[in-house]
Amino acid sequence: MPNKKEYGTPFQGRPAKINDRSQKDMNKVNKLVGVAILVVITFSLGIFAGRQVESGFVDALDPTKIVRFTGDTNGGDIDIENVDFGLFWNVWKQMTSDYVDKEKVDEKEMFYGAIQGMVNSYGDPATLYLTPEETAAFNDSTAGNLFSGIGAEMGYKDGLIVIISPLKGSPASSAGIQPGDVVLAVDGVDVTTNDSLFDIVLKIRGEEGTDVTLTVLHTDESTPVDITITRGQITVSSMEFKLSEKDPSIAIFDVSRFTEADLRSWQNKWDQMVSQFQESNAEALIIDLRGNPGGFFNAAVYAANEFLKEGTIVSKQQDQRGAVTDFTVTRKGKLLDVPVVVLVNNGSASASEIMSGALQKNNRATVVGIPTYGKGTAQDVRSFPDGSSLHITTLKWLLPDGTWINPDDPIIPDVNIDLTDEDFKQGIDPQMDSAIDILQTEIR
Repeated sequence: MPNKKEYGTPFQGRPAKINDRSQKDMNKVNKLVGVAILVVITFSLGIFAGRQVESGFVDALDPTKIVRFTGDTNGGDIDIENVDFGLFWNVWKQMTSDYVDKEKVDEKEMFYGAIQGMVNSYGDPATLYLTPEETAAFNDSTAGNLFSGIGAEMGYKDGLIVIISPLKGSPASSAGIQPGDVVLAVDGVDVTTNDSLFDIVLKIRGEEGTDVTLTVLHTDESTPVDITITRGQITVSSMEFKLSEKDPSIAIFDVSRFTEADLRSWQNKWDQMVSQFQESNAEALIIDLRGNPGGFFNAAVYAANEFLKEGTIVSKQQDQRGAVTDFTVTRKGKLLDVPVVVLVNNGSASASEIMSGALQKNNRATVVGIPTYGKGTAQDVRSFPDGSSLHITTLKWLLPDGTWINPDDPIIPDVNIDLTDEDFKQGIDPQMDSAIDILQTEIR
């Protein structure tokens, strides 16, 4: 059965009345547009009701029997008659009966590992199977609960375990962890190809007040560095409104994620932030999406509605058959004439890319920073009776011009400017400074 948790859509979207067909689809599904596994090491683990498939089965009395799976999956049968499941059971039997260290034989771990191996064979880091324990940790993280850890989101990129984004104000961020950092070792123990993302998460997790040392390789650097982080209690706040200290006429929407306990909660926080802007004396706006790993797809659509005229295309959805559905602005926005700059970096992913891309492609905002992560796929979240879950990529999300967001074709800023490690150490933010300069020119 599909996960009933209201992910408005990919990583989580919001039900902005899109169009009749889209609205009906959205009512059926939970779409996640988030990054890979996005494990919140806070620790937490830092986005449609799927079609039902009638599965075949292995004859319990004859495990060598060939299996045929048939069902309505986009109008075609799944035919795996050439797969001999007898080999699988033969290997299973030999491992459980003949392996030298009997105490290491854990049939439940073998079972989950076999499923994960099958899912991982697709080579899609966003499609994954989570055990009951991993599913519980993931659900806690997306609900914005309190955790003890370093406060970072992790995922896979080019086969490596990387930091997608340190959470703003977290121990990881304060210690100097940056988006794109490759994790090479934890407390001096090297990360190997045999380590799963969840294995590394377990090693980094720990009690508040204790230390963990990560050996990481920063982007564009050739020498790894050791960074010691003191774990702390972390709660993930989705957004914050503030006025620029350098120019109070410029407001900042600091949006760290597009998720809350549910889509409505996220929308309510967004609405409150918009009201704060209207009640202030601010004349221009910076939307800071740096390090934002995504969330509800409908949340990105809902936010974009604030700045674009009705009928404007915000995003497009492409399914397995290549059919494309448009998601358009369906309500009158409150900030249609406000000058806007959007800040992004390589930790901005999924819903962040949908929003920044929508404003950029519709010539509504200037995008400043460095190229984004490149995640334009949506996952169904399907739960199983044992508490495990399957996150399976079912859709591609496209920008208004039809461009598919992916690692080779992310959002390219209009103004390309980096925030280096040296900038971080000196406490300066050239990306934010550039955004302020742009807006001051527009409103003066």
